[in-house]
Amino acid sequence: MKALILVGGYGTRLRPLTLTVPKPLVEFCNKPIVFHQIEALATVGVQHVILAVSYLADQLEKEIRMFAHDLGIEISMSVEEEPLGTAGPLALAKEKLMTDDKPFFVLNSDVICNFPFKQMIKFHSSHGKEGTIMVTKVEEPSKYGVVVYDDNDGRIESFVEKPTEYVSNKINAGMYMFNTSILNRIQLKPTSIEKEVFPLMAADSCLYAMDLEGFWMDVGQPKDYLTGMCLYLNSLRHHSPNTLHQSPGVIGNVLIDPTAKIGANCRIGPNVSVGPGAVIDDGVCLKRCTILGGAHIKCHSWIHNSIVGWKCTVGQWVRMENMSVIGENVVIKDEIYINGGKILPHKVIDKSINKPDVVM
Repeated sequence: MKALILVGGYGTRLRPLTLTVPKPLVEFCNKPIVFHQIEALATVGVQHVILAVSYLADQLEKEIRMFAHDLGIEISMSVEEEPLGTAGPLALAKEKLMTDDKPFFVLNSDVICNFPFKQMIKFHSSHGKEGTIMVTKVEEPSKYGVVVYDDNDGRIESFVEKPTEYVSNKINAGMYMFNTSILNRIQLKPTSIEKEVFPLMAADSCLYAMDLEGFWMDVGQPKDYLTGMCLYLNSLRHHSPNTLHQSPGVIGNVLIDPTAKIGANCRIGPNVSVGPGAVIDDGVCLKRCTILGGAHIKCHSWIHNSIVGWKCTVGQWVRMENMSVIGENVVIKDEIYINGGKILPHKVIDKSINKPDVVM
């Protein structure tokens, strides 16, 4: 079995993190985002994963090669010379996807959930048609394009973009399973699978929806990345509680890499992820934040609702909050206040950022 992961381009929504690291390799709860997906695919028998990429492909391939070896699967690149949308990459990878006639997965690379691929294979096989879309429930369907389908068998009837009246509260979750015949519908040009392919499949009664149970989040921008982290850590609490950290000063769901060093009298949590090699000095308070690998948070700093990038140094008595995102190798001097700051890599910050701003 095969899978195509739509990695895409520059990862602009996750900047400044993606200025130095390809988006799929940005760690989410101490594992690159795309590794969560590939591991789940491997467990259901996927032997070949194709990454559809158009940016930093060489750096991505180097990191992926070792991971593929450890999993015992093949991972290859399909490199776009121009952005091809969400359907064009299937046409570009057509030869790789059609080495046999088995159904294949397609995933958006920003999606995090419990990945019920085993159930998806079974559902796709049961209806026997061309495509299956995983759908998830949302509280405010008017913000999204919703999927209208038959509750009895899952056959999709239509798609409604940002409905003003209630027609459905289920949206496309960015995970699909297709028969190879879908490739006859797609030409090698920029194409939207959601707007140009799915409606035609639905009109032919060839597209079915499967309800996703449990949590789901598109983690492609900082606000949703942190929300997704909270949901993922809560899922670990229920399914793999031993992976969460427990020690004095740790509150709620907290994930700490074994190589990180935590000082005395810290207050960590709820909803915190601390990456490999990070150093958290005495008296630090961390809440609803991610500290990426190699970062150093000095004594008595307070970080909330923020992402601190790789190899950053945050000085003593710093206060950081309000969706601040700090790029790689940034130095923040002592006693600085960061309020919603987006700080590009390799900067030195010696003045407070009192209102949300981008530091170039």
